[in-house]
Amino acid sequence: MSWYEDWFNQDEYELVYHRRDEREAEQVVDLIEQLAQPAPGSEILDVGCGRGRHARVLARRGYRVTGIDVAERALQIAQARAAAEGLSNVRFVRHDMRNPFCQACFDGVVNLFTAFGFFEEDADHFRAIRAMATALRPGGWLVQDFLNADYVQRYLVPRDQEQRSGIEVIQERWIENGRVNKRIRLRRDGQEQIFYESVRLLRLEDFQQLYRAAGLTLEATRGDYAGGPFTPDSPRLILYARKTAA
Repeated sequence: MSWYEDWFNQDEYELVYHRRDEREAEQVVDLIEQLAQPAPGSEILDVGCGRGRHARVLARRGYRVTGIDVAERALQIAQARAAAEGLSNVRFVRHDMRNPFCQACFDGVVNLFTAFGFFEEDADHFRAIRAMATALRPGGWLVQDFLNADYVQRYLVPRDQEQRSGIEVIQERWIENGRVNKRIRLRRDGQEQIFYESVRLLRLEDFQQLYRAAGLTLEATRGDYAGGPFTPDSPRLILYARKTAA
């Protein structure tokens, strides 16, 4: 099992990322609407949707949303939360982002909170971008939210720890072979669980190359969820692209 299927299925995932809340998701969707200006009722594919934090915000705003992910437990949680809100315009499907979900059936695609860069082979990253492009109708839009590799390298915190709900959370980070890696240690009642993350440090020029090969045109970048410009010191690399209309 890949690290992302293992870790993203754990209930403790939300404990570690407790700061990534509904308020942040609302801000991200505000930015998506500013960049893409989706038509009311647009059909949107959320690739790597996880527990559906962004998909549910999009659905609340009237879009028809499909969230895909490989983490089955995360999808179950997403579906339960959408049902609890009475959201009938969102669905969640287990699917590998490297494989096309459909052909020309969505107005927009989102890929958020660094739900990318996981794969060992760069060819798989291209497969995933191509699958996103394939899902778009001609002229459709893509918003992709990734880490800023320069920022990560400059400000990497090698280690931190905190107590959350009786659990000691220790995070250790390092950069190796063009990837940023994290070891997550969760200690409770004398027991320890260990999980890992590993993300390829893709840069703007890497995405530009991937987009061109997939028939996408990069139209804008942003450096944070407030819509600030992208610079080497930006915490995020947010990309807005369009599929060739022909």
